Amino acid sequence: MAPSSLPVVLAVSGASAQPLAERALQLLLQDDLPVEMVTSRGAIGVWQAEMGLRVPSEPDAQERFWRERTGCSSGRLHCHRWNDQAAAIASGSYLTRGMVILPASMGTVGRIASGVALDLIERAADVHLKEGRPLVIAPRELPWNLVHLRNLTRLAEAGARIAPPVPAWYHQPTTIGEMVDFLVIRVFDTLGLQLGSLQRWQGPVGRPAPDEVSTP
Repeated sequence: MAPSSLPVVLAVSGASAQPLAERALQLLLQDDLPVEMVTSRGAIGVWQAEMGLRVPSEPDAQERFWRERTGCSSGRLHCHRWNDQAAAIASGSYLTRGMVILPASMGTVGRIASGVALDLIERAADVHLKEGRPLVIAPRELPWNLVHLRNLTRLAEAGARIAPPVPAWYHQPTTIGEMVDFLVIRVFDTLGLQLGSLQRWQGPVGRPAPDEVSTP
């Protein structure tokens, strides 16, 4: 199977910043990419608390919900129940292009770093580490204490890429949507995917050419 046809695992844990996950899903589907999505029980609660959204836990209903919510009929979407450790993505024999946890709670980070898999997100992350496949973790917490730093370091040493959703201003965002796009696209750059469109850094505007710089 060609790498481009392999699915991307999109995991959403119970941290604030759920709009990043929604936009990531939308961009992946718009690019006609296959997506295996798992939303933790905590994330479903955060959706309700922060955005007033009732995300179904039953996979078929959740797929219909996201199709309607994102307005995308393209791509292949397969949702999993948060605790279904018999799912395909819980097995190393099921090939994927990589996994992104966006956003990643520090509880999820700590359990993965300790090799503990209490739900499907943690099991799938463990599978990606043991199989040497790309695992991108986008922790959403501020500030980081020493326990957080050590857990993230352990994951980096085990092969994960740590990509916190840190904003920038060089692309001159004027809306929250533009900032969300920047954060999502940069996280997926780490997985080698170029989603959507982004004004990327090209160097300072108006910088003089080398032959225009005066010599003292």
